[in-house]
Amino acid sequence: MINASQAQQIFATAELIHSEQTVQQTVHRLAAQITDVLSQQQPLVLCVMRGAVIFTGQLLPQLQFPLDFDYVHLTRYGDALEGGEIRWRVQPRESVKDRVILVLDDILDEGITLAAIRDKVLESGAKAFYSAVFAEKQTGRPKPFQADFTGLTVPDRYVFGFGMDIHGAWRNLPAIYAVKD
Repeated sequence: MINASQAQQIFATAELIHSEQTVQQTVHRLAAQITDVLSQQQPLVLCVMRGAVIFTGQLLPQLQFPLDFDYVHLTRYGDALEGGEIRWRVQPRESVKDRVILVLDDILDEGITLAAIRDKVLESGAKAFYSAVFAEKQTGRPKPFQADFTGLTVPDRYVFGFGMDIHGAWRNLPAIYAVKD
């Protein structure tokens, strides 16, 4: 965690990557794509805590079909800038057995976290697995996972805003920013 002064300094030197208008248009587009594929499935939607809370909160009201909702909480980052070992904090409370699952996450970075969620859900008997990520980082490296629905792409830099944090701060921003190189 950082203090307010440190957070303000990070924001003051950050670069705007995607505007609030672009973010909102992206959520609307993703909602339409997800509706086209899953509107007849009554999926169990799993929000990946904490990063996907804002994305999920804005996406769900735009999905005009029945769904069930739960969340998972696992982390590779904590407050660090680089990922480490996956730690499960909360597994789905709802049974995934014989269900169509839609996992919502803020960012597809290396793909390790979402691959672990997919593997756990399918091992637990889900009949289908879908994922939607608000952003995908363009790392230039192969990933063990590709999302079914992807919103925006972001550069291979540390990004924050719209659910993504930097040292615990700035999840609440309506746009996407990147730390200057």
